[in-house]
Amino acid sequence: MIARYTRPEMGAIWTDQNKFQTWLTIELFACEAMNRLGLVPAADLARIRKRAAFSVKRIDAIERKVNHDVIAFLTNVAEHVGPSARYIHRGLTSSDVLDTSLAVQMVQAIDILIRDAKAVRRAAAVKARRYRNTPMIGRSHGIHAEPITFGLKMALMYDEFGRAIERLERARKTVAVGQLSGAVGTHAHLDPFVEKHVCRKLGLRPAAISTQVLQRDRHAEYMAALALVGASVDRWATEFRHLQRTEVHEVEEFFGREQKGSSAMPHKKNPITGEKLSGLARLLRGNLVAAMENVALWHERDISHSSVERVILPDSTIALDHMLTQLEKLVRNLKVYPKRMQANLDMTHGLIHSQQVLLMLTDHGVSRELAYRAVQRHAMKSWETGASFRELLEQDPEILQHVSKDDIRKTFNLAVHFKDINRTFRAVGL
Repeated sequence: MIARYTRPEMGAIWTDQNKFQTWLTIELFACEAMNRLGLVPAADLARIRKRAAFSVKRIDAIERKVNHDVIAFLTNVAEHVGPSARYIHRGLTSSDVLDTSLAVQMVQAIDILIRDAKAVRRAAAVKARRYRNTPMIGRSHGIHAEPITFGLKMALMYDEFGRAIERLERARKTVAVGQLSGAVGTHAHLDPFVEKHVCRKLGLRPAAISTQVLQRDRHAEYMAALALVGASVDRWATEFRHLQRTEVHEVEEFFGREQKGSSAMPHKKNPITGEKLSGLARLLRGNLVAAMENVALWHERDISHSSVERVILPDSTIALDHMLTQLEKLVRNLKVYPKRMQANLDMTHGLIHSQQVLLMLTDHGVSRELAYRAVQRHAMKSWETGASFRELLEQDPEILQHVSKDDIRKTFNLAVHFKDINRTFRAVGL
């Protein structure tokens, strides 16, 4: 488990204490259901409810001897309950408890992740609204393209994390399933009422059909959702890292008064949070591969998946919890430099208006091929010499045969790029 990144709330879900407590809850609900079926006497049920308890330390000691975690747990509970313990686990097999308990833990974990993702989205919304009309250059292939606003960029993040939340909610539904169906899933020794009762009490749906285990495509989908959300975290961490580069410097991670950037170079302010988030996203994608490998099990059950899940489920949920909370903090405290954005808009001497010039020429009857050639010729000269793109156009007799200098001047206007901003914000719900 990547303990360094564990927040108490998320970490508590994956403790032995919570796991065994969930096992005990399942066993008690099963006894309750069997009492209603007349299989567990009321006096014994009362005794079980009153006395049932466990000790993690004692279970570990028993497991070292019997080499079976569920048997160790049941043995320890029986030590507390006494003779009535003969009704505990009646007709169940280990995976009835293990898989149903794991579903509870996965739901508990993803509920935290959904809350985290909503917090990231709120932070993006604040920045989107604040910088709705702050011009900056848009880039394709890392090269200056046409103007956008920083608010639009953050609105895009807001929209993406809306989908992230939807993915997590779908994954929650997929794994919120329990099963108590016996050794091979046939309910041979366990009335289906027990399964329905326990699942209802736990807030789960009973599986329509299972083997000894719940099918692991459910868990793989869960892990895929986590990996996809992690990929979105990576996407925006990478975005902010690029925008912080010295040559760009349009945004910057918060840098504390006592923070140090480099052991050798005192001037450095590095995007370390974004880099960490990109690294952890790789871990999530790697764990997804392991989850995919878990789907193929032998017949009605083997336990090749179990050892894997004990690592990848805690690690991935803990990692993503950390990633989302750190991304929310990064966005909330992000330093934004509108003046630098304007300076970068101006650095290419008007080249960002090349498409407007092209369209203006075609609107005046020039063929697209000739217009493109003329605009590109002057654009390349501007790139090479640093000359004003507009002045080069205004000095071209061939172009002036079709348009006036005033027509050219009107194309060098940022407003055309921002006329749709309000509609876009409404479309994404901002």
